[in-house]
Amino acid sequence: MERRAIVLDTSAFIAGFDPLAVTEKQYTVPEVEKELIVGSMPWMRFNAAIENEKLMVRSPKSSFFQEVQEASMKVGDARYLSEADLQVLALALELKAGGLSPVIVTDDYSIQNVANKIGVAFTPLMTFGIKLRFKWILYCPACYRKYPPDYKSKICEVCGTELKRKPKKKTRL
Repeated sequence: MERRAIVLDTSAFIAGFDPLAVTEKQYTVPEVEKELIVGSMPWMRFNAAIENEKLMVRSPKSSFFQEVQEASMKVGDARYLSEADLQVLALALELKAGGLSPVIVTDDYSIQNVANKIGVAFTPLMTFGIKLRFKWILYCPACYRKYPPDYKSKICEVCGTELKRKPKKKTRL
């Protein structure tokens, strides 16, 4: 029987997810707490879950973090993911490698897109979630120059306009 593990992103706490109401093991990363406003209801839920030993906070191994970074660059979501987002994805990947069946609770479309790419399940709370996996391309809306999804600058090197992104490839989930 598969042992399910819930991995919580910052958006799960903001959307009102209550870790005390779930029986499965739950995990998150230290960076998630840093994204919560001290004294807010999401922050209080986070801390209550830790105090009641319902939520384990741990950092993933760097090898899993590196794998997630590479996957996010391949699909073009790297620039839209925070440190906490990447850590959540890496922790889920590490739990999967450890024999668990992780499910990331998140409303973040970029996290969902990368989770799908690395074979980790996800569930949204306040949104419908993604129906397609996107591979993104960066482009300049002024001169139409195209850039690879892992291009570091946010500005076109030809004309100086801020870059935008659009789907290069869509894959059904």
